[in-house]
Amino acid sequence: MPPVTHLLLVVSLSLAMPAPPNVVQAKWQEIGKTSVGNPVYVDPKSVKKGADGIVTATVRVTFVKPANTPKGPITASRTVAMFDCSKKVVAVKENTYYHDEKSNSIYQHSAAKTPGFGPAIKGTLPDVAMAYLCK
Repeated sequence: MPPVTHLLLVVSLSLAMPAPPNVVQAKWQEIGKTSVGNPVYVDPKSVKKGADGIVTATVRVTFVKPANTPKGPITASRTVAMFDCSKKVVAVKENTYYHDEKSNSIYQHSAAKTPGFGPAIKGTLPDVAMAYLCK
């Protein structure tokens, strides 16, 4: 096979191959750590700033030390929240806790009918996310 033909074959095959599995994780950007050292991430594509100045985003945390429950360990949580940067308050719209996030093994899911705003406790996921999203 001539060198140019071989090169075209290699390039064609590399473009046709599926992306490696870790590309899925690339959507999450680490933005800090909680007071106990759990990494906090944001999905940059989910960040929306409303005309009222409220920032809505999907954030997640992975637990360095999983929380034990009678149904098994909880290893991560994902939260959709609204951050009122001017008032420094947060409202959780939706929350999902995972036994295993990679396999989508859900421990508990909840969604507020009417989310209420309140202060973020220092060092928690909402506090870390607000510091990042409201700078």
